[in-house]
Amino acid sequence: MDVDAVTALDDVTVSERFARLYVESWFPDYGASIEMPEESEPVSPVDLTVEMDRWVPVGGSERSAPSRVFFVDGVRRVEARLTYDDPDEGPVPGILGAFGVGGVRWERSVPRSTFTKLHVERMMVMAGGYQPSLSRIGGVPVTAESVPDDDPSDLVSHLQRRMRAAEQSLAASLAGHDRLVVADGRIRELRPMPIVGFIKTHQVMYLPEEQRSLIGDLVSGQRTPLFSILTENFPRYSWYLRLADLRGGHSWTGIVRCEVSAAAGKDSALGIAAWTSALLPKLASERHLDPRAPQNLVPISALERELRRRMGDRSLARRALLGEVHGRRFAGVGGVV
Repeated sequence: MDVDAVTALDDVTVSERFARLYVESWFPDYGASIEMPEESEPVSPVDLTVEMDRWVPVGGSERSAPSRVFFVDGVRRVEARLTYDDPDEGPVPGILGAFGVGGVRWERSVPRSTFTKLHVERMMVMAGGYQPSLSRIGGVPVTAESVPDDDPSDLVSHLQRRMRAAEQSLAASLAGHDRLVVADGRIRELRPMPIVGFIKTHQVMYLPEEQRSLIGDLVSGQRTPLFSILTENFPRYSWYLRLADLRGGHSWTGIVRCEVSAAAGKDSALGIAAWTSALLPKLASERHLDPRAPQNLVPISALERELRRRMGDRSLARRALLGEVHGRRFAGVGGVV
Protein backbone atom coordinates (compact mmCIF):
# COMPACT_ATOMS: atom_id res chain seq x y z
CA MET A 1 0.00 0.00 0.00
CA ASP A 2 1.36 3.40 -1.00
CA VAL A 3 1.16 5.62 2.07
CA ASP A 4 2.84 8.60 3.66
CA ALA A 5 3.86 7.22 7.04
CA VAL A 6 5.09 8.77 10.23
CA THR A 7 7.62 6.19 11.37
CA ALA A 8 9.75 8.06 13.94
CA LEU A 9 12.34 5.26 13.95
CA ASP A 10 15.56 7.25 13.45
CA ASP A 11 16.59 7.31 17.09
CA VAL A 12 15.03 4.14 18.51
CA THR A 13 16.11 0.54 18.60
CA VAL A 14 14.36 -2.09 16.58
CA SER A 15 12.92 -3.61 19.73
CA GLU A 16 11.00 -0.44 20.61
CA ARG A 17 7.44 -0.52 19.34
CA PHE A 18 5.36 2.53 18.56
CA ALA A 19 1.91 2.89 17.11
CA ARG A 20 2.05 4.76 13.83
CA LEU A 21 -0.40 7.10 12.20
CA TYR A 22 -0.55 6.84 8.41
CA VAL A 23 -2.05 9.37 6.04
CA GLU A 24 -3.28 7.44 3.03
CA SER A 25 -1.95 8.76 -0.27
CA TRP A 26 -5.09 7.90 -2.19
CA PHE A 27 -7.48 10.73 -2.85
CA PRO A 28 -10.00 10.46 0.01
CA ASP A 29 -12.99 10.01 -2.29
CA TYR A 30 -11.70 6.63 -3.42
CA GLY A 31 -12.52 3.51 -1.47
CA ALA A 32 -15.76 4.83 0.02
CA SER A 33 -18.38 7.30 -1.06
CA ILE A 34 -18.36 10.50 0.94
CA GLU A 35 -21.64 11.60 -0.57
CA MET A 36 -23.61 9.11 1.48
CA PRO A 37 -27.36 9.55 1.20
CA GLU A 38 -29.22 10.88 4.17
CA GLU A 39 -30.12 7.99 6.43
CA SER A 40 -33.53 6.79 5.31
CA GLU A 41 -36.46 6.04 7.55
CA PRO A 42 -38.95 3.18 7.38
CA VAL A 43 -42.15 3.78 5.45
CA SER A 44 -44.58 5.33 7.92
CA PRO A 45 -48.38 5.51 7.85
CA VAL A 46 -49.80 8.78 6.53
CA ASP A 47 -53.05 10.68 6.92
CA LEU A 48 -54.18 11.98 3.53
CA THR A 49 -57.23 13.87 4.81
CA VAL A 50 -55.45 16.63 6.75
CA GLU A 51 -56.42 19.36 4.27
CA MET A 52 -59.01 17.87 1.92
CA ASP A 53 -60.57 14.57 0.96
CA ARG A 54 -60.31 15.01 -2.80
CA TRP A 55 -56.74 15.58 -3.90
CA VAL A 56 -56.22 18.43 -6.37
CA PRO A 57 -53.29 20.84 -6.96
CA VAL A 58 -53.09 23.75 -4.52
CA GLY A 59 -51.62 27.16 -5.35
CA GLY A 60 -49.47 29.36 -3.13
CA SER A 61 -50.08 32.67 -1.42
CA GLU A 62 -47.84 35.38 0.02
CA ARG A 63 -50.62 36.67 2.26
CA SER A 64 -49.20 37.39 5.74
CA ALA A 65 -45.85 35.86 4.69
CA PRO A 66 -42.94 37.12 6.81
CA SER A 67 -40.67 39.67 5.16
CA ARG A 68 -37.58 37.88 6.49
CA VAL A 69 -36.72 34.36 5.35
CA PHE A 70 -33.67 32.39 6.44
CA PHE A 71 -32.09 29.47 4.57
CA VAL A 72 -29.88 27.03 6.49
CA ASP A 73 -27.58 24.45 4.94
CA GLY A 74 -24.26 22.72 5.43
CA VAL A 75 -21.47 21.10 3.41
CA ARG A 76 -18.91 18.49 4.40
CA ARG A 77 -15.96 16.66 2.93
CA VAL A 78 -13.31 14.08 3.78
CA GLU A 79 -9.85 15.63 3.46
CA ALA A 80 -7.65 12.62 4.26
CA ARG A 81 -8.02 9.01 5.27
CA LEU A 82 -5.93 7.82 8.17
CA THR A 83 -4.74 4.54 9.60
CA TYR A 84 -3.68 4.25 13.24
CA ASP A 85 -1.39 1.23 13.33
CA ASP A 86 -1.37 -0.25 16.81
CA PRO A 87 1.39 -2.90 17.01
CA ASP A 88 -0.70 -5.03 19.33
CA GLU A 89 -4.26 -4.60 18.11
CA GLY A 90 -3.65 -3.89 14.43
CA PRO A 91 -4.68 -1.02 12.14
CA VAL A 92 -7.60 1.28 12.97
CA PRO A 93 -9.12 3.55 10.28
CA GLY A 94 -9.74 7.25 10.66
CA ILE A 95 -10.47 10.38 8.67
CA LEU A 96 -9.66 14.06 8.70
CA GLY A 97 -12.82 15.87 7.66
CA ALA A 98 -14.41 19.28 7.68
CA PHE A 99 -17.90 20.68 7.62
CA GLY A 100 -19.42 24.12 7.38
CA VAL A 101 -22.89 25.36 8.26
CA GLY A 102 -24.48 28.75 7.90
CA GLY A 103 -27.49 30.75 6.87
CA VAL A 104 -28.69 33.24 4.29
CA ARG A 105 -31.01 36.04 5.41
CA TRP A 106 -33.41 37.15 2.67
CA GLU A 107 -35.01 40.53 3.34
CA ARG A 108 -37.91 40.42 0.93
CA SER A 109 -38.91 44.06 1.35
CA VAL A 110 -35.49 45.43 0.29
CA PRO A 111 -34.84 42.94 -1.47
CA ARG A 112 -31.43 41.84 -0.22
CA SER A 113 -29.71 38.65 0.89
CA THR A 114 -26.76 38.35 3.26
CA PHE A 115 -24.83 35.49 4.86
CA THR A 116 -25.24 35.00 8.59
CA LYS A 117 -23.67 32.84 11.32
CA LEU A 118 -21.22 30.95 9.12
CA HIS A 119 -19.21 28.30 10.96
CA VAL A 120 -16.51 25.91 9.74
CA GLU A 121 -15.16 23.04 11.82
CA ARG A 122 -12.37 20.57 11.10
CA MET A 123 -12.55 17.11 12.69
CA MET A 124 -10.33 14.07 13.12
CA VAL A 125 -12.44 10.96 13.68
CA MET A 126 -10.93 7.58 14.57
CA ALA A 127 -12.65 4.20 14.77
CA GLY A 128 -12.46 1.64 17.55
CA GLY A 129 -12.73 4.20 20.34
CA TYR A 130 -9.24 5.59 19.69
CA GLN A 131 -9.09 9.23 20.77
CA PRO A 132 -6.62 11.37 18.79
CA SER A 133 -4.56 13.87 20.78
CA LEU A 134 -4.04 16.31 17.90
CA SER A 135 -5.87 19.53 18.68
CA ARG A 136 -4.43 21.76 15.94
CA ILE A 137 -3.30 21.17 12.37
CA GLY A 138 -1.36 23.92 10.66
CA GLY A 139 -2.45 26.33 13.39
CA VAL A 140 -6.13 25.51 12.80
CA PRO A 141 -8.15 24.00 15.71
CA VAL A 142 -9.25 20.41 15.18
CA THR A 143 -12.01 18.61 17.05
CA ALA A 144 -10.85 15.06 17.83
CA GLU A 145 -13.54 12.43 18.29
CA SER A 146 -13.99 8.69 17.92
CA VAL A 147 -16.62 6.09 17.08
CA PRO A 148 -16.83 2.74 18.87
CA ASP A 149 -17.01 0.51 15.78
CA ASP A 150 -14.33 -0.34 13.23
CA ASP A 151 -16.52 0.12 10.15
CA PRO A 152 -14.94 2.90 8.03
CA SER A 153 -18.37 4.05 6.86
CA ASP A 154 -19.21 5.01 10.45
CA LEU A 155 -16.51 7.67 10.30
CA VAL A 156 -18.24 9.59 7.52
CA SER A 157 -21.62 8.98 9.15
CA HIS A 158 -20.30 10.58 12.33
CA LEU A 159 -19.11 13.62 10.39
CA GLN A 160 -22.53 13.81 8.73
CA ARG A 161 -24.34 13.63 12.07
CA ARG A 162 -22.19 16.41 13.53
CA MET A 163 -22.98 18.62 10.54
CA ARG A 164 -26.71 17.88 10.80
CA ALA A 165 -26.69 18.66 14.52
CA ALA A 166 -25.01 22.01 13.81
CA GLU A 167 -27.60 22.79 11.11
CA GLN A 168 -30.43 21.92 13.47
CA SER A 169 -29.03 24.12 16.22
CA LEU A 170 -28.58 27.04 13.84
CA ALA A 171 -32.10 26.71 12.42
CA ALA A 172 -33.57 26.73 15.94
CA SER A 173 -31.58 29.83 16.87
CA LEU A 174 -32.87 31.71 13.81
CA ALA A 175 -36.53 30.74 14.17
CA GLY A 176 -39.05 33.31 15.39
CA HIS A 177 -42.66 34.38 15.01
CA ASP A 178 -41.78 37.10 12.48
CA ARG A 179 -39.66 34.98 10.15
CA LEU A 180 -39.57 31.73 8.21
CA VAL A 181 -36.63 29.30 8.28
CA VAL A 182 -36.04 26.88 5.42
CA ALA A 183 -33.54 24.21 6.48
CA ASP A 184 -31.97 21.52 4.33
CA GLY A 185 -33.13 17.99 5.13
CA ARG A 186 -35.78 16.43 7.32
CA ILE A 187 -37.22 17.94 10.48
CA ARG A 188 -35.73 16.25 13.55
CA GLU A 189 -37.36 18.11 16.42
CA LEU A 190 -40.88 18.40 17.76
CA ARG A 191 -40.68 22.04 18.82
CA PRO A 192 -43.47 24.28 17.43
CA MET A 193 -41.18 26.47 15.35
CA PRO A 194 -41.73 27.90 11.85
CA ILE A 195 -38.94 25.75 10.40
CA VAL A 196 -39.47 24.05 7.05
CA GLY A 197 -37.55 20.90 6.22
CA PHE A 198 -36.55 21.16 2.55
CA ILE A 199 -35.92 17.74 0.98
CA LYS A 200 -34.37 17.74 -2.49
CA THR A 201 -34.05 13.96 -2.99
CA HIS A 202 -36.77 11.35 -2.65
CA GLN A 203 -35.87 8.10 -0.94
CA VAL A 204 -39.26 7.13 0.49
CA MET A 205 -42.56 7.09 -1.39
CA TYR A 206 -44.97 8.37 1.24
CA LEU A 207 -48.09 8.55 -0.93
CA PRO A 208 -50.23 5.72 -2.30
CA GLU A 209 -50.26 5.38 -6.08
CA GLU A 210 -53.57 7.23 -6.54
CA GLN A 211 -52.39 10.37 -4.72
CA ARG A 212 -48.85 10.04 -6.03
CA SER A 213 -50.07 10.50 -9.60
CA LEU A 214 -51.05 14.10 -8.73
CA ILE A 215 -47.39 15.06 -8.34
CA GLY A 216 -46.79 14.71 -12.08
CA ASP A 217 -49.67 17.08 -12.81
CA LEU A 218 -48.32 19.94 -10.69
CA VAL A 219 -47.03 23.07 -12.41
CA SER A 220 -44.56 25.58 -11.00
CA GLY A 221 -45.85 27.05 -7.75
CA GLN A 222 -48.38 24.30 -7.13
CA ARG A 223 -48.27 21.76 -4.31
CA THR A 224 -50.11 18.69 -3.18
CA PRO A 225 -52.55 18.94 -0.31
CA LEU A 226 -51.07 18.61 3.14
CA PHE A 227 -50.66 15.11 4.55
CA SER A 228 -49.32 13.97 7.91
CA ILE A 229 -46.49 11.47 8.42
CA LEU A 230 -47.34 9.53 11.53
CA THR A 231 -43.93 8.51 12.82
CA GLU A 232 -43.68 7.86 16.54
CA ASN A 233 -40.66 10.09 17.15
CA PHE A 234 -41.15 12.92 14.64
CA PRO A 235 -44.75 13.28 13.45
CA ARG A 236 -44.96 16.03 10.88
CA TYR A 237 -47.01 17.65 8.15
CA SER A 238 -45.67 17.41 4.62
CA TRP A 239 -46.41 18.39 1.02
CA TYR A 240 -44.81 18.07 -2.42
CA LEU A 241 -44.09 21.23 -4.40
CA ARG A 242 -42.97 21.85 -7.96
CA LEU A 243 -40.37 24.61 -8.13
CA ALA A 244 -40.14 24.95 -11.91
CA ASP A 245 -41.34 23.50 -15.19
CA LEU A 246 -38.32 22.17 -17.07
CA ARG A 247 -38.53 21.14 -20.70
CA GLY A 248 -37.47 17.57 -21.29
CA GLY A 249 -37.74 16.56 -17.63
CA HIS A 250 -39.55 13.58 -16.20
CA SER A 251 -42.75 13.90 -14.16
CA TRP A 252 -40.87 14.51 -10.88
CA THR A 253 -38.32 16.96 -12.30
CA GLY A 254 -38.33 20.09 -10.15
CA ILE A 255 -40.26 18.43 -7.32
CA VAL A 256 -39.23 18.91 -3.69
CA ARG A 257 -40.87 17.77 -0.49
CA CYS A 258 -41.37 20.14 2.43
CA GLU A 259 -42.33 19.37 6.00
CA VAL A 260 -42.92 21.03 9.35
CA SER A 261 -43.17 19.57 12.82
CA ALA A 262 -46.66 18.46 13.82
CA ALA A 263 -46.12 20.48 17.00
CA ALA A 264 -46.54 23.62 14.89
CA GLY A 265 -50.21 22.79 14.44
CA LYS A 266 -52.33 22.28 11.34
CA ASP A 267 -53.23 25.94 10.80
CA SER A 268 -49.60 27.03 11.00
CA ALA A 269 -48.57 24.22 8.64
CA LEU A 270 -51.18 25.29 6.08
CA GLY A 271 -49.95 28.87 6.18
CA ILE A 272 -46.32 27.82 5.79
CA ALA A 273 -47.22 25.51 2.89
CA ALA A 274 -48.93 28.42 1.13
CA TRP A 275 -45.88 30.65 1.67
CA THR A 276 -43.38 28.10 0.38
CA SER A 277 -45.46 27.50 -2.74
CA ALA A 278 -45.45 31.23 -3.51
CA LEU A 279 -41.91 32.12 -2.48
CA LEU A 280 -39.59 29.20 -3.20
CA PRO A 281 -40.22 28.95 -6.97
CA LYS A 282 -38.89 32.51 -7.25
CA LEU A 283 -35.54 31.23 -5.96
CA ALA A 284 -35.25 28.09 -8.10
CA SER A 285 -31.81 27.74 -9.67
CA GLU A 286 -31.20 27.33 -13.39
CA ARG A 287 -29.43 24.49 -15.15
CA HIS A 288 -26.66 26.58 -16.71
CA LEU A 289 -25.70 27.85 -13.24
CA ASP A 290 -26.26 24.83 -10.99
CA PRO A 291 -26.16 21.12 -11.91
CA ARG A 292 -28.77 20.43 -9.22
CA ALA A 293 -31.26 22.92 -10.65
CA PRO A 294 -33.94 23.76 -9.87
CA GLN A 295 -34.02 22.04 -6.45
CA ASN A 296 -30.83 23.70 -5.20
CA LEU A 297 -32.26 27.13 -4.45
CA VAL A 298 -30.17 30.16 -5.41
CA PRO A 299 -29.50 31.26 -1.77
CA ILE A 300 -28.51 27.72 -0.79
CA SER A 301 -26.19 27.39 -3.78
CA ALA A 302 -24.48 30.68 -2.88
CA LEU A 303 -24.20 29.57 0.76
CA GLU A 304 -22.57 26.27 -0.23
CA ARG A 305 -19.99 28.07 -2.35
CA GLU A 306 -19.12 30.44 0.48
CA LEU A 307 -18.83 27.63 3.02
CA ARG A 308 -16.51 25.66 0.71
CA ARG A 309 -14.40 28.77 0.20
CA ARG A 310 -14.06 29.17 3.97
CA MET A 311 -13.15 25.52 4.37
CA GLY A 312 -10.09 26.18 2.24
CA ASP A 313 -8.20 23.92 -0.11
CA ARG A 314 -8.43 20.21 0.67
CA SER A 315 -4.91 19.45 -0.55
CA LEU A 316 -3.48 22.16 1.74
CA ALA A 317 -5.34 20.66 4.70
CA ARG A 318 -3.86 17.26 3.93
CA ARG A 319 -0.39 18.75 3.56
CA ALA A 320 -0.74 20.50 6.92
CA LEU A 321 -1.75 17.20 8.49
CA LEU A 322 1.37 15.51 7.12
CA GLY A 323 3.51 18.31 8.52
CA GLU A 324 1.82 18.05 11.90
CA VAL A 325 2.24 14.33 12.40
CA HIS A 326 5.64 13.90 10.73
CA GLY A 327 8.26 12.76 13.20
CA ARG A 328 5.83 12.15 16.05
CA ARG A 329 5.73 8.97 18.09
CA PHE A 330 2.33 7.74 19.04
CA ALA A 331 2.00 5.67 22.19
CA GLY A 332 -0.29 2.68 21.81
CA VAL A 333 -1.20 2.68 25.50
CA GLY A 334 -4.86 3.48 26.08
CA GLY A 335 -5.56 3.97 22.41
CA VAL A 336 -4.16 7.51 22.26
CA VAL A 337 -2.87 8.98 19.04
